[in-house]
Amino acid sequence: MSNPAAKKSMKLNPQQQEGVDYLDGPCLVLAGAGSGKTGVITQKIAHLINNCGYEPRHILAVTFTNKAAKEMVERVAKIMDGKPQKGLTISTFHSFGVRFLRDEAKHLNLKEKFSILDQDDCFSILQELCATTDKALIKTMQSTISLWKNGRVSPEQALSEAKDEQELQFARVYANYNATIAAYQAVDFDDLIRLPVELLESNEEVRNRWQAKLRYILVDEYQDTNAVQYQLLRLLTGVRAMFTAVGDDDQAIYAWRGATLDNLKLLQTDFPRLKLVKLEQNYRSTERILNAANAVIAHNPKLFDKKLWSEYGEGDPVRVIPMANEEEEAENVVMRLQAHRISNNAQFSDYAILYRGNHQARVFEQFLRKERIPYVLSGGQSFFERAEIRDIMAYFRLLNNINDDPAFIRAVTTPKRGIGAVALEMLGTYSGRRGVPLFEAVFETGFAQIATQRQIEPLTEFVEFINTFEERARLEEAPEVLDDLIKAIGYEVYLFDQFDERQAQNKWKNVVDFVAWMKRRAEEDDKKLSEVIQSMVLISMLDKGSEEANSVRLSTLHASKGLEYPHVFLVGIEEGLLPHMSRDEALEDPTRIEEERRLMYVGITRARNSLHITWCQKRRRGRDFENREASRFIKEMAHDKDAKRGDLKEVPQITPKQRIEMLKAMLAKQAGQQELPFKPLEEKN
Repeated sequence: MSNPAAKKSMKLNPQQQEGVDYLDGPCLVLAGAGSGKTGVITQKIAHLINNCGYEPRHILAVTFTNKAAKEMVERVAKIMDGKPQKGLTISTFHSFGVRFLRDEAKHLNLKEKFSILDQDDCFSILQELCATTDKALIKTMQSTISLWKNGRVSPEQALSEAKDEQELQFARVYANYNATIAAYQAVDFDDLIRLPVELLESNEEVRNRWQAKLRYILVDEYQDTNAVQYQLLRLLTGVRAMFTAVGDDDQAIYAWRGATLDNLKLLQTDFPRLKLVKLEQNYRSTERILNAANAVIAHNPKLFDKKLWSEYGEGDPVRVIPMANEEEEAENVVMRLQAHRISNNAQFSDYAILYRGNHQARVFEQFLRKERIPYVLSGGQSFFERAEIRDIMAYFRLLNNINDDPAFIRAVTTPKRGIGAVALEMLGTYSGRRGVPLFEAVFETGFAQIATQRQIEPLTEFVEFINTFEERARLEEAPEVLDDLIKAIGYEVYLFDQFDERQAQNKWKNVVDFVAWMKRRAEEDDKKLSEVIQSMVLISMLDKGSEEANSVRLSTLHASKGLEYPHVFLVGIEEGLLPHMSRDEALEDPTRIEEERRLMYVGITRARNSLHITWCQKRRRGRDFENREASRFIKEMAHDKDAKRGDLKEVPQITPKQRIEMLKAMLAKQAGQQELPFKPLEEKN
């Protein structure tokens, strides 16, 4: 009797099927945009389990986002007819790192329940170590240390290779920073990959055990891996090298955060038996959109030759629209989007406006709001991600669970309570040695024997403060307890001490609004504060920003990767924005231009049915306007040898008179008229 999973895999095209079936050694599936790479990964997992004798617990699939991992889990479940695959691991690199470190904590002198510090926690530690309020300097330092960790550069190496005084200073702080978080029994985000790699390299017993445990590994978005992630793959696969890497060198757009195309080159040299499978059939876009994408990316040097093609027909021409300035660009785009939506009977969610930098979104938001068009801002900050809300949430998290070490560290240091870094390091070291939470360690006689009275007193005062409010939160009415807690924290005074008046006022207003919201929830649900806090903690963990289902998507090009939309507006496609550099800078560093070109390629290939590209002839700079010119990438789009005349159309911007005509036509369409008199405004022969 045939296997149902095998039947489903027959839907794959020959190249996809080859990627699924190949099991004679390492395999690289070069998957162009929209070519069905997730299908290859998920079908291969099913094939390994159903047809090749692999147990689910011996398979690991890693990707870069929780969303991608969740999609893979759902698709595998569907292929396997919903049967649970016990032990199968599909996760992000960092989630896998957490699992590894939990299992091997003793080998790294970590307690099993070590803390994972977020960016804000790490920022505070660096600020404390440097004794500075220069936030820009701390952010640069944080980014540099992250790149060092991901590039496998030790503090000693950073010190010896420092090129200037700033790098020398950063390298010294790097060493102190590592020692500090180790003393806290904590790791940062980058350590989740770095520490497993160091342990696998240095401990043969651990390495052999994990290589035996993971018999087959699949890596998604391989082009986005950095040096340390590549080493993790090598160490886990060992000499058997049973893995499939799926990626696309044309979509490598994360060099700024440590990703390197060298990893694709290394696969060929480190694994001479590497099997290469190319996926070039695109299941997303029309021919004209793909012609534009192929033409642009052809200007980059190639690691692998590849050209996307589609069976979806020619489709509409790619429209290029010069605009006078950014206000007219936003107004024109919003009007065209609205007219196109009504003419095509489409949903708002069918449209995306994509741009190079977050600052470009503001003017589009203004015109979308003016026209009452719902929109979602991708990459926009969730309410619960604001620093001031996270600060207050740290107290709530502690009231909910005194064993929450990251919450303890954040709350005890925000605002300052006379508790220095030395006292916290001592507490962290003692807590790790005893295997108890930081909160509990404060009360132990062992800690009292190694700390001074001056160090113990503010810590004791803090934990007693938390205990008092924890009891009140369980027993008393929420509004009164909330008011007393916020007042006792002294957070308003802290904000006005730390920030300028306008920033402090905005942050304090957010806190006041948050507290008022919690009071309303307590009163409406008739709950004590402890119950409301419990639900708040869960909401803050799950919150991804509110999104209306039927909304236009505003997004940076980086955040749009992996997504697709029926209709796309690529805006601000001009020199200085995309590519995001001057012509002189482009001549000095060709690799940066290549990455910007890949970003343009990513933007073009997000579109399924229609693509509009806009650029501004002038753009505001301070109080003045500066002249701009169309991006070189627009010219490159027309240079594909397979392109047909009419693939690209230059379209004039909408005049005030035409705007009124469009509004009338849109109203007529909404009233039941069959067609929009739209072509005279769109076409230019």
